[in-house]
Amino acid sequence: MQKKNTVSLENEANVDAIQEICMLLARIEDASLLYDFFGCLFTKAELKDFANRWHLVKELDAGTTQREIARKYNMSLCNITRGSRELKKENSAFRRVLAVLKEAELPDFPG
Repeated sequence: MQKKNTVSLENEANVDAIQEICMLLARIEDASLLYDFFGCLFTKAELKDFANRWHLVKELDAGTTQREIARKYNMSLCNITRGSRELKKENSAFRRVLAVLKEAELPDFPG
């Protein structure tokens, strides 16, 4: 896996841990296992933030204004602006993941 300086983490051990998790997630094909893993790894507040960040990416892609997103998800304009800038970058990871989402036929997740 290629290391990039786009993510500023406190030390190399944190970078390695994130890369290890990413490699594992790429191999797991069981959505229920991933859901349970996230539930163990993150607090409810962290999961809410995680979900809201994904909501904002999809909302920006759909053309929703930043102010509408801020109201809808009770988010700061700073976070939304950051997401907007990331979407505009050449070869944006957000754009590439959104393309995967649009191509995927995702089943309903049994909640």
